[in-house]
Amino acid sequence: MEVGKLPNRLLEEIIISNIKTRRDEVIERAGVGKDCAVIDYGDKYCVISSDPITGATENIGKIAVNVACNDIGAAGAEPNALLMTILAPKGTEQKEIERIMNEANEAADLINVEIVGGHTEVTDAVNKMVLSLTALGMRDKEINNEPVKTGDLVLISKEIGIEGTSILYSENKEKLDRELFKDKNLSSKKVEEYIDRLSVVKEGVICGKLGSKYMHDITEGGVYGALWEAHKANDLGILAKEDSIPISAETKALCNYFNINPYRLISSGSMLIIAGKEDSYNMIEKLKEENIRLEIIGEIIDEKKCLIQSNKEIREIDEPESDELYKVVTK
Repeated sequence: MEVGKLPNRLLEEIIISNIKTRRDEVIERAGVGKDCAVIDYGDKYCVISSDPITGATENIGKIAVNVACNDIGAAGAEPNALLMTILAPKGTEQKEIERIMNEANEAADLINVEIVGGHTEVTDAVNKMVLSLTALGMRDKEINNEPVKTGDLVLISKEIGIEGTSILYSENKEKLDRELFKDKNLSSKKVEEYIDRLSVVKEGVICGKLGSKYMHDITEGGVYGALWEAHKANDLGILAKEDSIPISAETKALCNYFNINPYRLISSGSMLIIAGKEDSYNMIEKLKEENIRLEIIGEIIDEKKCLIQSNKEIREIDEPESDELYKVVTK
């Protein structure tokens, strides 16, 4: 199998279909395009999600905390606790683990989430640092439960490719500064700051309160993968316009440099949101007050296909495969 997240077809076939036990307390359970489990704990819902980080070495602590907490934000909840597992390869020095913990604590402070436990181990089972975090949060029960319907709008926060751009730059900094960022129209400083823009918790909590019907943080598979998973999770069609998808000049240039597709590049830091028209415009205005960009990129359609319009051509988006990041970081 290819490096990266298991294809959704196999995920359904050999993972999800083999989960047999069902509990009445589980309100939202495992499924393609579902970021979190939601469990009824009486007055509140408990929201839980788990994510590993395997494609980065630099800033891995910050990335891990944000990626785990973003799933909680995508459920409209505020994360409050993290369990953190560190699997370090043989030969790892103490200072490397200390660096990771300092990075993780810095990111956790910004989100106001506590690292409450986990596990740390040096093992010959891995050949590079692997972090796996489980995040927990609480959510009010009265959050919008309306189903997605035809005519609802599809929106994206910030711009795509933030995480992928940050990883590719940090892993190849000297080379990129010498060969790519000599262009005065591109800003390496802007890309260096991407590491502190990975959280979508704020927009998740705000949009959850303002009536979002579905949210999905854009991770492996990029925006095309997120659109496909949203279409699959809601059993409805999506028509998105490629020209409306926000992307920075730096991300475009970096993807051209490595000959990879920015629309299939891991994009933590950006949230895909589906909401009714009136609620969508309210979200745009509210997030503007928080200096967070929110753009309409498409809408829900009757035809049960995931479609992208590029110029005048409309084509179908396929099921996501291995993320474009792995074409570079595994070389």
